[in-house]
Amino acid sequence: YREMKAFAQFAADLDPATQKLLARGERLTELLKQPQYRPVPVEEQVVSIFAGTNGYLDKVAVRDIGRFESTMLAAMRERGGDILSGIRTEKQITDAIKAKLKAFLDSFAASFA
Repeated sequence: YREMKAFAQFAADLDPATQKLLARGERLTELLKQPQYRPVPVEEQVVSIFAGTNGYLDKVAVRDIGRFESTMLAAMRERGGDILSGIRTEKQITDAIKAKLKAFLDSFAASFA
């Protein structure tokens, strides 16, 4: 992302695929920021990264990424504890967990304002 961003500064006109790559990279960079001295549990990091790499943040403004993530994780702890515990115990995203996670994120992303 950073290499592409540096290259894009010199390009006058970027193709849509490059623009999409840069936009997603910017959002993922924001998503990966963690509060100092407050580490995020691995299973929550997995959920956040899954959301970012699967396009759930593509329509969220960069300035709202932190709010999206904190709200999403709070909702996940409240309503998706089985997903988090599944990731924690399995140490991977199985097909069953992936299906539940996608259903949760589809619902959450549609309701996020």
